[in-house]
Formats: sequence, C-alpha cells, structure tokens
Amino acid sequence: MTPTHVQNREAATPDDGEFAARTEPFRRELLAHCYRMLGSVDEAEDLVQETYLRAWRSYGGFEGRSSLRSWLYRIATNVCLTALERRDRRPLPSGLGDPTEDAAGVSLEPVRDGVTWLQPAPDEWRSPLTADPAAVTSMRGSLRLALVAAFQHLLPRQRAVLILRDVLDWPAADVADMLGTTTTAVKSTLQRARAQLNAVSPAEDGIVEPPRTDTRELLERYMKAFENADVDGLTRLLRKEATFEMPPFSEWLVGRDAIGRFAAARILGSPGTVRMVATAANGQPAAAAYRLADDGAYRAHALHVLTATPTAIAGVVAFLEPGLFAHFGLPPRLPSASASALAAAANPEPSAVANPEPSR
Repeated sequence: MTPTHVQNREAATPDDGEFAARTEPFRRELLAHCYRMLGSVDEAEDLVQETYLRAWRSYGGFEGRSSLRSWLYRIATNVCLTALERRDRRPLPSGLGDPTEDAAGVSLEPVRDGVTWLQPAPDEWRSPLTADPAAVTSMRGSLRLALVAAFQHLLPRQRAVLILRDVLDWPAADVADMLGTTTTAVKSTLQRARAQLNAVSPAEDGIVEPPRTDTRELLERYMKAFENADVDGLTRLLRKEATFEMPPFSEWLVGRDAIGRFAAARILGSPGTVRMVATAANGQPAAAAYRLADDGAYRAHALHVLTATPTAIAGVVAFLEPGLFAHFGLPPRLPSASASALAAAANPEPSAVANPEPSR
C-alpha cells in the first residue's frame, strides 16, 4: 500500500515509487515498535504515518551508511520519544491499585481523571511483511499484553533502550548512535531498565502457553459460556487465582469465585444477550463481545483478551472500547437475524485466527 502522504501529493516526485516499494515492507514491524513504546494502537498508527512522512522528506539524503530498516527505526524511535514527552504511561487497571475479591464491592465508578488506558494490538502486527529474520524473531512474544503493560512503567528512554536492545537485539553501539548518546550510557540505561522491569514483571512470567488446539478449545468454551449466560461453565474455565480487568474501570477482580459472582450479577444477563466473535490480540486468544440492543441488533461492546494456560484461563482483560473493533477488522454491529452467520464468516477457521504461532 502506498503511504497516505505519498498518495495525497498533487505531483509525485521521481522517487515516490522507489520510496514506497522499499519502505512499505517495514510498516507492520514499525507499527509494532511504536505500539510497544506507546501502548496505543491509535497513536502507533499516527506515529508510523509521521515516521514515513519524515523519511520521505529526507529520503534524498539517505546515503545507505546504515540499513534502510535501521534508518526507519531511528526515525520511528525519535518520533515516539518526542510523543512521550507529552504523555503519561498507559496502564491496565492492575497497574493502578489492588484487586478486590468481593464481587459485590465492584461499583464500576467512572475512572479517575487523566488516565489513558493501554490498548490491545491486532495480532497481524506480530507478522512482519519483510522476510528479515531479525524482524521475525523480534515479534515472537514481544507484543504480549502483560509485557507491553510492563514496558509502560519505564521512563521513555529506558523503554527505547530496552526494546531496541532486548527485543530487537540491536548492538549497544547502534542504539547509542540512534539516540545520540554513548555506548556506556546505553549499557547503564539498559541495566536500570531491566531492574525496573523485573520489579514490575508480568504475573504471567511463569505461565506456559498451551498447544494451539487447547487454546482454541478454551476460547470456544469461553465464548459459549458468555453466549449461554453459563456462569458455571465460565468459572470452570478459570484458574483459582484468575484475574478479570475491565478498562476503562479501574476496579479489577481476582479469584475464580469472585469473577463468577460478578459475571452473574453484572455481565452475563440472559442467554442470547451476548454474541462472541473469535479473534486474536497481542499473540493471545481474544473474543469480540457484541451485546443485544433495543433495536434487535448486536452492537460492539468489549474486546476480551485471554491469558491461557494448558489447562485454564489465567486472566481476562475486557476492553470496553467499541472503537477498537475497527482495528481488528470487525464490524460495529451484527444484525440479529444473521449474527451467527456473520460471526462464522468473519472467522471461517477459528483455529487459524484465534491461535497465533506460539513463541519458540
């Protein structure tokens, strides 16, 4: 796809076609990079557009002293650092306070002012368009939701250094050159970033990913429980210490029984109230929930991202942000008469959609 800023020019320069052909294969991995830095799919898309605009403007001066990929990452990283000067970190509810084990105590009060939440990313961002082995390797596991949430606890330059060194595996000297600093400073920043990351390390560090067939079965059973308003079926899928988060609400639950009671009282309703469509986000199984509206249609409601183990679900983050559906190629509504048919059409092979390649 030709970059938007190239499409909109009244008169294309002789280099436009060459620029698009050479740089477009890196777009998806640049989206993933900016997403890791910002924790937002909306901002990642905007910043990659800005990266391409800056790259196009200076393309005539690109002398090939570094690879084109490195040059684009340099621009993207600095665009992200500039953006982060004006933004606070994007948390999940579990990053703001303690959980509750009392389902009756969940008030679902409006979130505190000034909080901008982490967003999930489309699973296709894990599959770079380029065949560069380095790009493929960097994608594996590096977009998992808990890890991206942990990145948000780092200072912007710490975040950049850790991602460039530990995710993308760039040499310290290259990172120093990119950020306009010294190799010694990069090593020192990386050490501090690793220590901070260990302090807020994802709770799922010890979780082993299940085989793809088991993941598919867990997701299908989870969706069926919601569609049938089956509280017992839902709780049987959860680990005893499972978590349930619902941004933009800051409250979150821990414990299979508490989640079941809350789901029965506040979420599930009656059978047929919810329709679920299988998808995937951040390398994890996910389900798009559509709720029955007064007009009989099912309207986009929440995107559930699951953390699965070989035997159960360890955690769910239900993003109550219908605007996210467009990023996943999902419609904003399902007509009631054909909801099931549309869901099947959107995901003809749930095993392929909901179960990305496991990390190696």
